[in-house]
Amino acid sequence: MTISSSLSAGVAGLNANATRLATISDNIANSATYGYKRSTTDFESMVIGGTPGAGRYSAGGVRATTQRLIDERGPLISTSNPMDIAISGRGMLPVTKEAFLEYSGEDMPMMTTTTGSFRADENGVMKTGTGMVLLGWPADADGNVGTYPRDTVTALEPVRVQVNQQSGDPTTRMNLGVNLPATETEVGASGDVLPLSIEYFGNLGTSEALNVTFTPTIPATGASNTWTMQLRDSASNDAVIGEYELVFDDSRANGGTLQSVTVLSGGAYNATDGTLDLTVDGGPMEVTIGRIGDPAGLTQLSDSFAPTSITKDGSPVGNLTSVEIDVNGYVTASYDTGFTRTIYQVPLVDVANPNGLISHSNQTYQVSPQSGSFFLWDAGDGPTGEVIGFTREGSTTDVAGELTNLIQTQRAYSSNAKVIQTVDEMLQETTNIKR
Repeated sequence: MTISSSLSAGVAGLNANATRLATISDNIANSATYGYKRSTTDFESMVIGGTPGAGRYSAGGVRATTQRLIDERGPLISTSNPMDIAISGRGMLPVTKEAFLEYSGEDMPMMTTTTGSFRADENGVMKTGTGMVLLGWPADADGNVGTYPRDTVTALEPVRVQVNQQSGDPTTRMNLGVNLPATETEVGASGDVLPLSIEYFGNLGTSEALNVTFTPTIPATGASNTWTMQLRDSASNDAVIGEYELVFDDSRANGGTLQSVTVLSGGAYNATDGTLDLTVDGGPMEVTIGRIGDPAGLTQLSDSFAPTSITKDGSPVGNLTSVEIDVNGYVTASYDTGFTRTIYQVPLVDVANPNGLISHSNQTYQVSPQSGSFFLWDAGDGPTGEVIGFTREGSTTDVAGELTNLIQTQRAYSSNAKVIQTVDEMLQETTNIKR
């Protein structure tokens, strides 16, 4: 009976608009929620087939379907916390629940989020106030992140930062820029040994010294332009770790630059990059003295002995002062000695259909068959955007648009209620025929 189908269609309309009202209320309630992705309700007509031209029509009604628009991006909002993280583009942060920290490898469930405010807890674990833990790949002692599989969570682990952590950085490279006096290699010169002591840092953060001496070769006539350079390591009881004969050019084109380097003892001289391969007590050290003809390395000019450019890496033991994340997802720890070290890399998760992810509380999502399998990208590579610190992603809710939808929904709900009222009156007229 067509009147009965009209009643069913009216009830379906009430249910559909009630569903739309629920999504609107959810969107408005979360208009200030960081990382919230608004939901939409779409209506689809339900048609009950009939015989064409029969003069009868049965109302099928309407069906409501909801969808969360996860691929929409909210505005980026600046904050004061360096580990407030947002993504400027496609991609999501890998996280897990605090309750799953006891699991490891593939047993640890991975979830995703587009933004989060992460702070270290009492165990140094970076997590949000709702207990979502940030995941990343660990770096080695030199701050290098290895090669890990991109289609599995096996290598991901919770990002841990010990606030009271101390760390030192051993010296592995040194640049030796020194000018030697040309007058000291001339006939009649004093032949005094010129000393130079350079501090470096050992594997345990201790201060050591590389003691360098330059001894001129005094000729019988003219100028030899030749020096003997000897290097001693204080950490090895001042043992000689290298001795070299240096000859300087006195031509007009390359006057004062190295002409040749002869190894008397110790590590080899690499003429390609102008380095000495030395071994101190803590391990290998690369010392740059300059290439042949290079004015930036050791020189022999005028009558002054002076260090012109001595640089080195490494630092003494220092206390952790801050932790930040850069645009490529590298988490860097800074110490009060000026030393910085990469401790983790946070990859970005991407799926073929972000809107197919399963939504959970706290703006987190989980991979599903509808979203497709995930892949872990370096931030800024492939389709993914950059990681932005000191930033949160705002809600995608447009309050003005939602209030407009609210008016439309209210009118539609009232109209469907009117249909039910009209059907009720018509059925009442039908029952009155019998009276």
